[in-house]
Amino acid sequence: MKRVVRQSKFRHVFGQAAKNDQCYDDIRVSRVTWDSTFCSVNPKFVAIIVEASGGGAFLVLPLHKTGRIDKSYPSVCGHTGPVLDIEWCPHNDQVIASGSEDCTVMVWQIPENGLVTPMAEPVVALEGHSKRVGIVAWHPTARNVLVSAGCDNMIIIWNVGTGEAMISLEDEHPDVIFSVSWNRNGSLLCTACKDKSIRVIDPRKDGEKIIAEKEKAHDGARPMRAIFLSDGNVLTTGFSRMSERQLALWNTHNMEEPMTVNEMDTSNGVLLPFYDPDTNVVYLCGKGDSSIRYFEITDEAPYVHFLNTFSSKEPQRGMGYMPKRGLDVNKCEIARFFKLHERKCEPIVMTVPRKSDLFQDDLYPDTAGPDPALEAEEWFEGKNGDPIKISLKNGYVPSKSREIKVVKKNILDSKVTKNAENSAPSSKCATPAPSVKSEAKLEEILKEIKSLKDLISSQEKRIIKLEDQMSKISI
Repeated sequence: MKRVVRQSKFRHVFGQAAKNDQCYDDIRVSRVTWDSTFCSVNPKFVAIIVEASGGGAFLVLPLHKTGRIDKSYPSVCGHTGPVLDIEWCPHNDQVIASGSEDCTVMVWQIPENGLVTPMAEPVVALEGHSKRVGIVAWHPTARNVLVSAGCDNMIIIWNVGTGEAMISLEDEHPDVIFSVSWNRNGSLLCTACKDKSIRVIDPRKDGEKIIAEKEKAHDGARPMRAIFLSDGNVLTTGFSRMSERQLALWNTHNMEEPMTVNEMDTSNGVLLPFYDPDTNVVYLCGKGDSSIRYFEITDEAPYVHFLNTFSSKEPQRGMGYMPKRGLDVNKCEIARFFKLHERKCEPIVMTVPRKSDLFQDDLYPDTAGPDPALEAEEWFEGKNGDPIKISLKNGYVPSKSREIKVVKKNILDSKVTKNAENSAPSSKCATPAPSVKSEAKLEEILKEIKSLKDLISSQEKRIIKLEDQMSKISI
């Protein structure tokens, strides 16, 4: 019998929206008509572009600061025009870049515990675009390398450490750039442009930098998105001539025909793709949709397999996507989204149900860590480096019930030894540990009592002194 249903460990992934007390409430999400995510997340903070009078601003909230956000909560407000795109640096959880209508890119260093006062001074302001900057993207493996794309049809690659524009791509795009994506090791860029072309660019190459190009990747006139997958293929989202939303996969070595095209539905919201290179799952979040669709990408035809849809009632204004190292591995969480409503941000957790409460190493292969593989100068000189990977096993905490099981096992072991030998040695071995612990605890309590006694006696002296002074005054 031929198997009808394709086996996949992600077939039963289910999404769950956070309860109200775990959302971020009373946030005036930006109303700018620009197709960016409006939100960026890392294991420490969530940043959200908000409405601001007389300039551009975004909020930076520590992840635990849920509930109602006060109107007077400090924001990052150094731009003179609305902020269009923000992205956290993958190598430093306190550094964030923002692109704005004021034609500048700014890089900010957020204090360890979040903002206490409004921040108007960036670490560095990068000026080089002549029109608004709608896209910023950090290099995945080189420290301090940032790419920005503006409505001047120009792409600039910056060395943030020195504040210089190192590479300018001026002639490659005849129209507005809709998206820019790095490949896994940051040696290539792929772009989607208003002229309906997708291009693969080697920015450090002398001469002709476009190494692959596909005109009319999608026939529709609405915005496209293009992202690199870990195997070097390119995934695009766009529209057909009949305004149907499409998802297509391209081999960069032969862009004549797509490897596959999936028609989805007729809706005018741009599909924002979020890709997990560790599990090869792509999540599509449409602007104005109230759902998140997810697909698994495999090596054999038909390559793109629909997994499921997470649906909710409210449409999304934007979406943040948590990097893998910020997920809770104890709950088999494989993705976490931060969905922007009109007035709030709602976390959505994607989970793979598992019966075992052990660390699931098939769901969490080693993932890109926070350490850069290269310095900016090395990358501009032509070196490449793959992401330095870390294991997520350290984030795994065994559940309490599992610890109890282990204790029971030890008791059984000691019983076995009792039967086998004399019971005295085992009891001798067993006693010192708790007594050392209890001695340390006792010492701690005694110290505390002593400090309290000292405090009481000093207060007594102070009271006597004050009474003495009072009596003199009354006389």
